[in-house]
Amino acid sequence: MVGRIYQTGGDSLKLEFGFSLGSRLGFYLSALFVLFSFPIDPESIQERFTPPNGYSRTNYPKESFSSYLQNFPLKPKGSPVLLYNGNQKQNQVHVAVLDFPLLKRDLIQCADAVMKLRAEYFYAKKEWGKIQFTISNGMEVPFSRFVRGDRVVVKGNKTSWKVGFGKKGTNRDVFEEYLQFIYSYAGTISLKSELRKKQLHQMEPGDVWIEAGSPGHVVMVVDKAMGKDGQTIFLLAQSYMPSQEMHILKSETEFSPWFVLPKADRFQTPEWEFPTKEFYGFVK
Repeated sequence: MVGRIYQTGGDSLKLEFGFSLGSRLGFYLSALFVLFSFPIDPESIQERFTPPNGYSRTNYPKESFSSYLQNFPLKPKGSPVLLYNGNQKQNQVHVAVLDFPLLKRDLIQCADAVMKLRAEYFYAKKEWGKIQFTISNGMEVPFSRFVRGDRVVVKGNKTSWKVGFGKKGTNRDVFEEYLQFIYSYAGTISLKSELRKKQLHQMEPGDVWIEAGSPGHVVMVVDKAMGKDGQTIFLLAQSYMPSQEMHILKSETEFSPWFVLPKADRFQTPEWEFPTKEFYGFVK
């Protein structure tokens, strides 16, 4: 990033090394502007959102998926949610946007975003063997097969492996190719088949409310706090249709953006109402 140095008009006092007083002052002002306007490290979810008075954030082991989500970086405050084509989402129902790059295609929607977060977590840990998803016809597609150079051939609703057809390795380009295949052939129905039912009192970041269908929807818990009275509050994130940046949702509670555990049969979020019982977590 290049800062523009403004020089005062008229004659200026020349200093050593050929710098004028005006240009040196401009240089320092530009440097300070860059330093304070563009933080080196983006805020994480837990850094930006402090639990309300009387509540304490629930901490998880550093290497856990829950901790990974709590520490996920956010875009600068005030950022709008952008669609895959660069346009702003019409219904801005968020309080923060995850630093979550999109493809320039309408591929990463609600379930895809959840799978991407899960896959990125294992990829960051180099646990290649744990990256695996089921596509819509029930076929299990592990990343480890892509690592060996195998690829899936799709003919209608039938799929098969073609051995040694693609590039081998765990490099980012192979990983992105794998993810784009998953985005194209998985969704809420296939994702739900991989999850296990949970009770609300078992909630932890990484769990989801999911309603499978075409269309269906899924939202993910990304942080959790507990009150002295035992009440649980939590933050929710979603992507949506069309493909858009993942974002943390507003709530209608007194603790907004924190949600409270629903007590009714239906759980209302800004853009979808879920059956409260449709609450799930990853098996591993």
